[in-house]
Amino acid sequence: MRGVLWCNGSIPAESVVEWVLTTGAPVFGVDGGCDKAHSCGIEVVEVLGDMDSLDESAWKGRTLPLNEQTFSDLAKSIRELIHRGFDEIEIVGADGGDPSHILGNWAAMNDAPSGARIRIHHEEQVSTRLHPDDEGFSAEFEEGEHFSIFAIEAGKVWITGAKWELHGDDLGLSSRGLHNEGIGDVVNIKGEGVLILVSKR
Repeated sequence: MRGVLWCNGSIPAESVVEWVLTTGAPVFGVDGGCDKAHSCGIEVVEVLGDMDSLDESAWKGRTLPLNEQTFSDLAKSIRELIHRGFDEIEIVGADGGDPSHILGNWAAMNDAPSGARIRIHHEEQVSTRLHPDDEGFSAEFEEGEHFSIFAIEAGKVWITGAKWELHGDDLGLSSRGLHNEGIGDVVNIKGEGVLILVSKR
């Protein structure tokens, strides 16, 4: 089951908005992201978060306050959807803002339990969370197609079918995983810790 979380960052590229419209998946506003989605003509079924960035009266009957302040609104919203049985979570409107928000979005994917494919859609790329408890990732990459792998949690990483392979190498959060390339074959990726794959949309 797929759901979309619309964050309170920059308005997504037109291609991303059009993609959301074609999914047919329910769209949940993450706090003030509900207003951003509404401005793009998107129907928001429910608003999640601590409600500090919106007029709650305008969304009466469609809000679920998540007031616990240990985690970000995005992290809490991801957990809520996984708790409801969503196993595909698409995040849009997460770009923009200060650097702490950008890194915090990846951290929110790290905070989430296993069992769901979580992706953040950027203008031309997508960040995909690869959890060690889930099945490894496999996809075909064209020859010369760039992708990057970042280890949010340090551990051994395996990458095969790419220009630069790893065979159980220890990898922490480092630039070592920046700009690998496909060779026109299936790339297989797995790790002992949470990984973030950045690839084209």
